[in-house]
Amino acid sequence: MQNDVWTCRACLLLAAFFFSTGGAAIKFTSFGAWEIAGIRSLIAAVALLAVIPEARRRITWRHLLAGLCYALTLVTFVAANKLTTSANAIFLQSTGPLYLLIAAPLLLKETVKRADAWALALMACGMALFFVSTDPATAIATDPARGNLLAAISGAAWAGVVGSLRWLERSSPGSGPSTVAAGNLIAFLISLPFLSTVPSGSAADWAALLYLGCFQIALAYVFLSRGLRGVPAIEASLLLLLEPALNPFWTWITLGERPSSWALAGGLLIVSATVVRLRR
Repeated sequence: MQNDVWTCRACLLLAAFFFSTGGAAIKFTSFGAWEIAGIRSLIAAVALLAVIPEARRRITWRHLLAGLCYALTLVTFVAANKLTTSANAIFLQSTGPLYLLIAAPLLLKETVKRADAWALALMACGMALFFVSTDPATAIATDPARGNLLAAISGAAWAGVVGSLRWLERSSPGSGPSTVAAGNLIAFLISLPFLSTVPSGSAADWAALLYLGCFQIALAYVFLSRGLRGVPAIEASLLLLLEPALNPFWTWITLGERPSSWALAGGLLIVSATVVRLRR
């Protein structure tokens, strides 16, 4: 039993590791945001449907609604990574719990506790720091202000994913795999109008897209679903915080991108608030 728990913890850490490489891989390829978002999601959907039997279960309108939120998360996160630093993108996306805490009493009929309110305030302060001073544009972060906004929208969309999955689990347990597959297919369809032709790119560009679809999304989700079977939700959430911690590191060592002091301070507040809330 103890060995199984450690196996599940290792799976969650591996999932966080693969998730964390998304920012660097997105910036590495020369393809545009729509091309990356669309092709990555198509590859991920095919891989998920081939590997996970639960992903092939019947799709209902509820799955499509949750999948739409996930598709918006995927597309806006890719666009944000192209426009701002990967640190800003991942930390602002990590504010998803902020939106969820606001919406939960209205949509899910869940009460907000005092500890949640403190966490919400800390996250809001951390989020504000990203907009205090706009980072200068660079070759791999061409429009930081717009990218920060898209990253914040990605965080709101991610809150929609978590909230809709909670809603789905009440009537249709085990909906995660089919929702993730549906979300990737929707992301591909959203991007399709902007893909008039098959994009031309180097072998390295296509290798990056294959990695993003097969490993950064599909394999990471396999590890995630395996790890969640034997680890409590709170501990799993804490282990998955490895993703925002590692994401800026990979971009720094591969592309030399350095987050600003404001971004680091904001990210520290967001992650700290999440940790405190989970421990409570």
